[in-house]
Amino acid sequence: MGNVHSCVVASLSLFSVYLFYVHVYRAHRVLKSSVLHSDGLPSSAYLCVKYVLRASTRTPGRLYADAEKRHVVFTLLNCRLQTPVLRRFCSLAGYGWDYPDSEYRDVPLCFPEFLCSRLTLILLTDGNFRLSPAGLVRLRQTLKTLQPVDELKKGPFTLQVEVVEYRQVDAGVEVDVRLSAASRSGCLVWESVLTLLSKDRRLQPLQAGRRSQQDDGRPDEPEKVKQVELRVPGTSGLQCLCSFSVFSSLPRLPGSRAAPPLWMLSVCLAEIEKHRGVGVLTAPVSVRVQYRNRLTAPAEVTLRFWETSGGEEGSRPPRGFGFLMERHGASHLVGLISRSSPSG
Repeated sequence: MGNVHSCVVASLSLFSVYLFYVHVYRAHRVLKSSVLHSDGLPSSAYLCVKYVLRASTRTPGRLYADAEKRHVVFTLLNCRLQTPVLRRFCSLAGYGWDYPDSEYRDVPLCFPEFLCSRLTLILLTDGNFRLSPAGLVRLRQTLKTLQPVDELKKGPFTLQVEVVEYRQVDAGVEVDVRLSAASRSGCLVWESVLTLLSKDRRLQPLQAGRRSQQDDGRPDEPEKVKQVELRVPGTSGLQCLCSFSVFSSLPRLPGSRAAPPLWMLSVCLAEIEKHRGVGVLTAPVSVRVQYRNRLTAPAEVTLRFWETSGGEEGSRPPRGFGFLMERHGASHLVGLISRSSPSG
């Protein structure tokens, strides 16, 4: 009996050592480099623990000193597009599970950000990232495609995330994070710049008042506006919390979830494409978005979109589409789709 007990204890000890090596030690060694390989990324469990530890030692809204003055950037090599992952994204994001099978349709514009999710979490939990990873709020985003995203299907590609700039603002600290995807030839295919806010909780009343003055106004809409009613499922936040947006947070109300910002944007672009054709989002294209009021699911929302025509000759912006997601008169997302030059 004693021998059996000893064997069980020894087996458990060896198993514990193995788990420590796989999920902690190896991940720690991998993250000492800023250039990573797709087959050697740290596990989600390791990154979640690291996220909690980093969040528990840093206060939101405070910009911490960077003694090393190191540029925070991570590159992921040898990525390959996996059809099951793409189909799952399309199914959740308003396109339909069979979307990628159409030869006339590009990969959805938001999909590369979905692929960057774990790499972004690595950046936010890095010791040289100067903010708390907890409580980051997505304010603005600019997406650009210089080549069709479909280029990523043709072979191994490269993803990169980097911190561009920190800014002290009245409400706390803003940070710009750039995400990008390059094809197998090294040419830039897609990029997105996210502006995130780390809110100073001591200034919450001031920030709320300032934001309400700036964001409550509705954009000017022309007469011909297409309106679509959409349902935000109650499971959107639960299913997409980690994969769609590492910047989402669970609401305090039990039984409800916040719709991830990336999910909201992807659904808007999917509906616009369904009604106006795939050419609206064919590269080269640029999408600028402002995220406003938080959207709690489940909910019924209204998507409005309209064609922009510009102003006087020589000064008018590129022809495109404006769009707005709202609920009960409160806007949650406002954006503009415009054509870009091939040079970016």
